[in-house]
Amino acid sequence: MKLMIQIPCYNEAETLGLAIHDLPTHIDGIDTIEYLIINDGSKDATVEAARKLGVHHIVSFRRNKGLARGFLAGLDACLRLGADIIVNTDADNQYCGADIEKLVQPILQKKADMVIGERPIDETEHFSWKKKKFQHLGSWVVRVASQTDVPDAPSGFRAYSREAAMRMNVVNEYTYTLETIIQAGQSKMAIGSVPIRTNPETRPSRLFSSMWRYMKRSASVITRSFVMYKPLKFFGTLGTIIFALGVLLGIRFLVYLGMGEGSGHVQSLILTAVLLMIGFQTIIMGLLGDTVAANRKILEDVQYHVRKMDYDDHPATELEDDKPTA
Repeated sequence: MKLMIQIPCYNEAETLGLAIHDLPTHIDGIDTIEYLIINDGSKDATVEAARKLGVHHIVSFRRNKGLARGFLAGLDACLRLGADIIVNTDADNQYCGADIEKLVQPILQKKADMVIGERPIDETEHFSWKKKKFQHLGSWVVRVASQTDVPDAPSGFRAYSREAAMRMNVVNEYTYTLETIIQAGQSKMAIGSVPIRTNPETRPSRLFSSMWRYMKRSASVITRSFVMYKPLKFFGTLGTIIFALGVLLGIRFLVYLGMGEGSGHVQSLILTAVLLMIGFQTIIMGLLGDTVAANRKILEDVQYHVRKMDYDDHPATELEDDKPTA
C-alpha cells in the first residue's frame, strides 16, 4: 500500500519546511510514504528548498496555472507513480500533518473513496466572524448541490483512493475543492469526513484577495458544476417558475377580459406570451442539457478505463523537473 502526499506550491520556500517536517513518516497499514510537490511557476527557491528537504518527486510548471490545474497535475503524477492513496495538503502548514493518519483510515478500511478533513471553523482564531459564516454557508450550498453531508466543503485537506482519483475531473481553473465534491456526490462515490486540527496562520491566503471575490468565484463554480451534472433539474425548475408566472399573468388578463376591461391590460397579455415562450425554451434547454450530461457520463467512464490502462501499463519511475505531467 503506497501513500503519496501532494503539496501544491507557489512561492512557498519559506513555509514548505514547516509543512514537510510535519508530515508523517509511518502509518499503520501503509508500506510506503512519498512526498510530491507541484511547483506552480514559483519565482522563489521553492524547488531548491524541496530538494534540500528530501521531497521525493517534483512536478513543475514554467508559469503559474492555478490551483485546479496544479491539483490535476499532482493526481496524474501520483497515479503514474503507483499511489494507492493520495493525500492533498497545503504548503503553508495550515493543516496538522499528524491528522493524515485519520484521513486515510476510512479508505484503508474500505469505508470511503474520498475523505475530507473537517476544520474546527468556529474555533479557528485567525478566521474572522464573516469568514466563519461564509464558510458554513458555502458548505451548506455544496451539500445541497452535491447531495452529500460534507461539513467543510472548502477544506483542501483530503484523501483519495486510487479509484476515486482516476475519476476526478476539474473544469474550472479556480479551485478543485467545491467541484470535486459535487462531482463525487453526483457520481455516488462514498465520501467521508473526519475532524482535523489546524495550525496557526503563517501567511495570508493567496487564493482570494477579498472575501466577496472568493464568494463570487465560489458561487460561479458551484452553479456551473450543478448545471453540468443536473441540467434538467436546474433548467427545468427555472423554466417551470417562468412558465408558471406567465400562466398566472394570463389568468389575470382573462379575469380582466371577463370584466370587460381587457383593452387596458394588453401589456399583461404581451408579457404573458413572452414568459410562456421563455419558460418553454428554458425547459427545452434542460432536456437538451440532460442529453449532453448523459453523453458526458459515458465519456467519463471511457476516460476512466483509458486512464486505468494508461497508468497500469505505463507507470512512471521518475519525474523530470520542469516537465508538467498534465
